[in-house]
Amino acid sequence: MFFIDTFNLPLPLDFLIMATFLFDKIIFGPIKSRRLGSSLGVNLLPNHSKLCNYNCIYCECGWTKDHPATDNKFHSRDEVSLLLEAKLKDMNQSGQELDVITFAGNGEPTMHPNFHEIIDDTIALRNAHYPSAKIAVLSNASMIAKASVREALDKIDDNILKLDSAIEATNIIMNQPRFKFNIVKLIDNLKAFNGNFILQTMFLKGNYNSQSFDNTTEKEISAWIDVVRELSPKMVMIYTIARDTPHNDLVKIEIDQLNSIAIRVRSLGIEVQVSG
Repeated sequence: MFFIDTFNLPLPLDFLIMATFLFDKIIFGPIKSRRLGSSLGVNLLPNHSKLCNYNCIYCECGWTKDHPATDNKFHSRDEVSLLLEAKLKDMNQSGQELDVITFAGNGEPTMHPNFHEIIDDTIALRNAHYPSAKIAVLSNASMIAKASVREALDKIDDNILKLDSAIEATNIIMNQPRFKFNIVKLIDNLKAFNGNFILQTMFLKGNYNSQSFDNTTEKEISAWIDVVRELSPKMVMIYTIARDTPHNDLVKIEIDQLNSIAIRVRSLGIEVQVSG
């Protein structure tokens, strides 16, 4: 899963897991996002457990655990639509500001079997109630080989896809994918968007399972910059850990170093947002 420090939320104490947290509602917020503004969150995943095909060592929702099949229940399309419509109507009537409807939550939202249809519903509801608001999806990019997912992401305003390193071994350490990961295939799938996406990269270093990693070395950054140049996304979001993580032996990257990386991206003519 991607890192969701986008949301400056108080930690819901009922769902603390090793100082990490889970969202306990389908629709949450709106809250003030560091990167997206006034954001209304949508959680398509279970409320009481994380459901993801990654097991990122920095994920604020904690570790991805194996649960009985009955626990791996996505919220239905109808339920999401009804609750979202009710919330948007209520916000509109009370004159609340809304910049973006953001799909994030307790895992990977694009795993939902009706993801494409839910995006269509959300576009219609946004147009009816908050036509100036954007729709964003925070995704680990693991499902973009699926045509319906790719088509849905192509329709929204902020298609935010993760790539933590251009080097396969580093991705595997940081993201702990629960499938056979291939960096070449991932990059090829990102190319299919023809630049119509925002690239999100978590920078950090540390140790995990007796393996050291640091995706801020010159070797790492040079390889990553080459991929950024090739993909030419409409924006790059650079960030580092800002909250507690399930694994302790991680080191936050200083803002000066993040800004140095950003300068190299801007030299490609690509907009960069830095969150330290």
